[in-house]
Amino acid sequence: MPQLTDEAVTDDDGGDGGGGPGTWMTPQEYGASRAALWTGAVVLVTDTDGRVLVQSVDYRPDRLLPGGAVDAGEAPAAAAAREVREELGVDGSYPCGLAVDWIPADIPGFPPEMRFPGEILYVYDGGTWSAERIDAIRLPAQEITAVHFAEPADLPGLMDPGDARRALSALRARINGGGPALLEDGRPTVPTALDRLGALRTRRTPFHGTWHSGPAPAALPVREPAAWLFAPDGRVLLLISRSTGAAHLPPPAPGSAPLGHRRAGDAAHPRAVGRLTGPPPAADPQYARLLATPEQVRELADWGPAGHAELAAVHTARTRLGLPSPPRTPLTQLPEDPLHDRPHE
Repeated sequence: MPQLTDEAVTDDDGGDGGGGPGTWMTPQEYGASRAALWTGAVVLVTDTDGRVLVQSVDYRPDRLLPGGAVDAGEAPAAAAAREVREELGVDGSYPCGLAVDWIPADIPGFPPEMRFPGEILYVYDGGTWSAERIDAIRLPAQEITAVHFAEPADLPGLMDPGDARRALSALRARINGGGPALLEDGRPTVPTALDRLGALRTRRTPFHGTWHSGPAPAALPVREPAAWLFAPDGRVLLLISRSTGAAHLPPPAPGSAPLGHRRAGDAAHPRAVGRLTGPPPAADPQYARLLATPEQVRELADWGPAGHAELAAVHTARTRLGLPSPPRTPLTQLPEDPLHDRPHE
């Protein structure tokens, strides 16, 4: 930072006193030298199926997260709450940030006469809205024409490319639990494992059905058996496809016990539970292996209401095994493999 003086430094100073040429500035000069940027705030809201709330507006064809400009002298979190209230008619406060994005001045889409200087945009966590809260949405007479809940992988087809990157990065940051992401034009400056693997970039397979305790009935055909395999810290093994970013539970390991099954159509999808007593064996190289909390696993899947019942059964089994309830921490990849895990948008 340059040193400030109330008077301009003359040539007689000769650089003595610790300031060389060009390092001393008056307050007016220093103020004029600082970059001017817009400031905005948006809110990321999901429904209970993990879909993202986006708005249709009357002034552009693509969809947006709720939010807008931060007014002069207004805190970004206050602006986020005000914009949601004005656009959706829903009161709330959103103190938890998911991302801070730097949007460059040369980004396309702004008319030249606007002289867009670049923007710092805050993404706040609006949480998961219940059906009752969604029913409380009341749109204004103009500007917002509709709201939709979109599958995360569909965002790039619905939104401006930078907006979609930002929304997906913020959603991954929420699931990851490592704090707000710092972004540049929607791209994380320090990608997490979810960013590197491109989690949620392809549509999640809906797997709703109904949850039932105990083994699957012998009369039903069995499809896609999977297991909740616990590490000593209470987290579980998760597989993410390197080619698609899709998240999967691993197949049952030797010694796994039946937990329950999903019944979908005329088939049963069994779930087992067991311990990871050592490093998991080498798996298909098409999949990255991570440790995640059970909640993180569920948030990367589209399991419908039955997911709540399955998650409760998983925690009951964890307690029976004498394992701790894991706090939400960033997903840990086993092992790191930079040759395979390159960033995806």
